This record gives sequence, C-alpha cells and structure tokens, in this order.
Amino acid sequence: MAGRMDHMIGESGGFELELPRGGSWKLGARPALMGILNCTPDSFSDGGQYAGSEAAVNAACGMVEDGADIVDVGGESTRPGADPVSADEQLDRVIPVIRDLRRRSDVLVSIDTRDPRVGCAALEAGADIVNDVSACDDPGWVPVLTEHRCPVILMHMRGIPASMQENTNYPGGVLNEICGFLEDRIELLAAGGIARERMIVDPGIGFSKEAGQNMEILAGLRQLRGLGRPVLFGASRKFFLGSILGDASGRGRDPLERDVATVAANMAAVLQGASILRVHNVPYTRDLLDVAEALRLAAEQGFALDALQGSGEGGA
Repeated sequence: MAGRMDHMIGESGGFELELPRGGSWKLGARPALMGILNCTPDSFSDGGQYAGSEAAVNAACGMVEDGADIVDVGGESTRPGADPVSADEQLDRVIPVIRDLRRRSDVLVSIDTRDPRVGCAALEAGADIVNDVSACDDPGWVPVLTEHRCPVILMHMRGIPASMQENTNYPGGVLNEICGFLEDRIELLAAGGIARERMIVDPGIGFSKEAGQNMEILAGLRQLRGLGRPVLFGASRKFFLGSILGDASGRGRDPLERDVATVAANMAAVLQGASILRVHNVPYTRDLLDVAEALRLAAEQGFALDALQGSGEGGA
C-alpha cells in the first residue's frame, strides 16, 4: 500500500497559466483551493446567505484568510432544476462584489457564469478566470476570451440545469463521454484562437450525472489527466455524498452536514491528480491539503508511508 501511495501523491503535475492582470498562475503538486461564493438566493447549499455586497465580500476575505487561492463568484444557481437568471440580474449580483473584493484583496477571482456578457463585465471589474458550466458553448465567449486572455474552466454537462438530470444515460461509459466532450470543446476553442494552455477541465460532478456515475468519475478521475490540462474537482456538499451517508430515517444528509464527506471525496481526487478543489468549507480543505502535502514531502524524501502509522503505544 505504501508504494501505491508514494506513486499517487502529488500526481497533479505542473501548469502555468497566463493571467489577464499580468503575471501567471502556477499550479503545482499542491492543488489550488477554490472557495465558493454564491451571490444567489437559491443555490442548493448557501443560497441567500449573503444579503448584500458587503456581506459577500467579507465572506470572501474570510475565505482568503482561511487559505483560499481563488474565490469563485457566481450570480446564477446551476443546481438541478434551476431556472436561468438574466444577464442583467447576474451583473447586479456579482459586479459590486468583484469590484469591492478587488479593492480589498489580490486573491484570484473566477466568475461562474454561462453568459459571455457577464463574463466580460466581470473580467473588466477585476476577475481573473472564467468558470463556465456549459464549457463556453455560447459563441460569444470566443471574442471575450480572445480579448482578455484569461484562464477558462470548461465543464461537462448535458443540456441545461433545469433539465440536465433527465439525460443521464451513458452507453459508452460516463468517463469516456466526458473526455470526448471536453476534448471536442478544447479543439473547437483552440480553432477559434484560444490557446489550449489557458484551459482547465471539470468533469461536472452532479451535472447530468446519477450518484453511481459520480462515484465512477471520482474513481477514474486520472483518465481526465490524459487531456493534458489541469483538472478541477467540484463535489462539495453534492447530493450524492448526502445519499451515501444517509441518517436514521433513511434520508440523505442535508448539504451543511456533508463537509466531512466532501473532505473524503476531495482526498480521493487529490490522489487521482486533481489540480483544483472547489469547495464551500475552506478551512477543512486547507487541512486536507496540508496533510496531503506532508505525505507528498515524506514520499519525496524516501520515507516509507507505513512509518506514519501510530505506534503500539499510541504515538506516531
């Protein structure tokens, strides 16, 4: 087991992505930590938590203090069954937050939107990264990405959030379809002048996926690394984790009771080579990454990981 762990720890490799505000974003053996900031009234876990821009920015700054490398700001819920939100409403929700956050912190900011108009305004307000659950399907993204030369996260999803859970049959295997879909999106955007070196891939946990398919993705996440791009993993507080846990009544755990399960899933993702973890609970994830980093350093120094097991007297 120790030999297997030695091989797996720190498999994420290294990437360097150009940033629109200058400089570059380096992704190395320690995965980056992305904190989720939903400026929405209806997100599945934290909808309505931030009543205004000040509360949202304070929460974002708290994430940074807790160890977040990126704050992912979104103004539209994409939970299963969610209705679309207009560009104007998204702009009202996210632009004041991004502007105020940029005044208070130099943390990397990603804009979580399917709308290129929202993405463009967010980048102009100080965002660094585009995070699109529709993999930039809207052709309006090409001129935005060309102008701002920012990293972009491409996620796998079938259809739209309102109906995506009606389309979860993958005859050729869920991972094979995800990889094929994302490779096609990478090639199409590259043909439009967007450099592959700016792209990040996300398998879309919980988006047009059933619980068992989410577990299949987690178990085989390494397959996505064959695309040659950093992999973002976003399972935080997702329904499939709650359904695994259950409770005395047989119901799944509520979203706020899924943080420990999220840590477990994220550790598995780290061992499979994930480069970015997108989470609600930043402190828990920072602790996870600290432990994973210690294991990686021990492996690099040639220590057998079996030596980290407790002694018979309870020590370590």
